[in-house]
Amino acid sequence: MKALPNILTSARLVIALFMFVALAAAAGGVPWLSERLTGDQQFSLQRWAFWAFAVAAITDFFDGWLARKLDAVSIWGAILDPIGDKILVCGALLGLMALGPNPLVILPAGLILFREFAVSALREVGAGKGIKLPVTLLAKWKTTLQLVAIGGELIVVSWGAFNLPQDPAIIEPVSWTVHGLLGVAAVVTLITGAQYWEAARKALT
Repeated sequence: MKALPNILTSARLVIALFMFVALAAAAGGVPWLSERLTGDQQFSLQRWAFWAFAVAAITDFFDGWLARKLDAVSIWGAILDPIGDKILVCGALLGLMALGPNPLVILPAGLILFREFAVSALREVGAGKGIKLPVTLLAKWKTTLQLVAIGGELIVVSWGAFNLPQDPAIIEPVSWTVHGLLGVAAVVTLITGAQYWEAARKALT
């Protein structure tokens, strides 16, 4: 049973990879496959990608909760968990931008990607010097906010795939709400990035 949290974390990595490939294929980015897909098959891939993202996001909560509940916190799990989060978030954002470039998505998505890669590099440099950068409470909320916002964006970009009402009175407020949530997620993401940068700077000096 104590291996269950790490199994869930590892599963998140596999599911995130599937999600990205499904989005890339639906967007026409997989050679020899995308060109053979019908419109219905592309819609099906978009739906599968969303549900894969949702399942992976749920495992992000349960693996940590189970690790604490089963007293199964491990170094391997501590390494895999943030990697799984970043692969899920970055893969979903890249898939979103492949499906259809939207100025209201590109900027916050780019800022989130920039922060995630920068903090990963910062952690690697810090680890080489024996400096630990523990995850802050705001960073945990940041991940939750990112996952909710990205899930919403996946629904908006795949609106037709889910056979949702095509009424602009419904689509527009939902779209603006989701875009606004992604913008908030990007701001919080940058704030946590600045916090990690400052913590690393103080530790190094």
